[in-house]
Amino acid sequence: MPWRGGAPDGPAWPSRGRGPCRSAHRPRMLPWSAPDQELPSSPGQDPASLRALATRGRCHVLRAAARAGAGHVGGPLSAMDILVALYFSVLRLRPREPHWEGRDRFILSKGHAALALYAVLAMRGYFPESWLGTFDRVGSPLQGHPDMTRCPGVDMSAGSLGQGLSAGLGMALGMARRAIEARVFVLLGDGECQEGQVWECAHVAARLGVRGLVAIVDVNGLPQYGWPGAAPLQPERLDLAARFAAFGWETRRVDGHDLQSLPAALAAGPSGGAPLVILAHTHKGQGVSFMRDDPRWHARVPTPEELARALAELLARGGDQS
Repeated sequence: MPWRGGAPDGPAWPSRGRGPCRSAHRPRMLPWSAPDQELPSSPGQDPASLRALATRGRCHVLRAAARAGAGHVGGPLSAMDILVALYFSVLRLRPREPHWEGRDRFILSKGHAALALYAVLAMRGYFPESWLGTFDRVGSPLQGHPDMTRCPGVDMSAGSLGQGLSAGLGMALGMARRAIEARVFVLLGDGECQEGQVWECAHVAARLGVRGLVAIVDVNGLPQYGWPGAAPLQPERLDLAARFAAFGWETRRVDGHDLQSLPAALAAGPSGGAPLVILAHTHKGQGVSFMRDDPRWHARVPTPEELARALAELLARGGDQS
């Protein structure tokens, strides 16, 4: 029979009423004791704690992908530090009240990196970490791409690349009209920025002077599909800083793995009236030596031997990896 139950050692997720693969409504409040800490829109965790969380999150990603026999690995590992910095040090959130109107919004436009988002949402208290063991199963809220109607804490569904920034612009405009003082952060991939819809949105956002929208680009230099003839790890023919600046955006560059400086860089708003884009330079497969900067790990699943080797490397860095 198809698997339909709740996550191992955790509560069942909300009933959807019309079968395991359909959703009639957004998730309800869920019955566990999640931390109800509302973080300020400024750095709020020390770098050592953030690094331990990022390492723990990477372990979650690898275990979940290996258990499911599916999923992307390289992109989630490159984006993990960005997500940890946002969710534990920057975003105003109430995990026990995921639809709180005053929250900051986050959109994972590069939706194939869903495992990184799921790991961080679980560690932040939106749902039990045991749910990660159900990734990609029939009926699980944690599918290959985020679904806002099924997974608590997901503000926007994702899958087809290039659409997240437009959704973020709509959210920012809507909150401004309703006088909600919150920001919208959208994480895109560098390869995703070859999509024309990204630049249509960039043009409109700058023309309207939307300051509540922050785009973050995970610049790991290894898109699955790049420009013809361009070698991996070579500068992209698409100069992202120059392109966003030409559309009227304020641009900043950061080290996407430096958890000493990353939280402050993400928390700082635009200096003027233009929207802000942060180009976070990262490494695909970050944290595991034999995955780092290797394009084969875009969507490859580790074997049991590779999983054991990767976890040993990560666990050697210390921290709570339960």
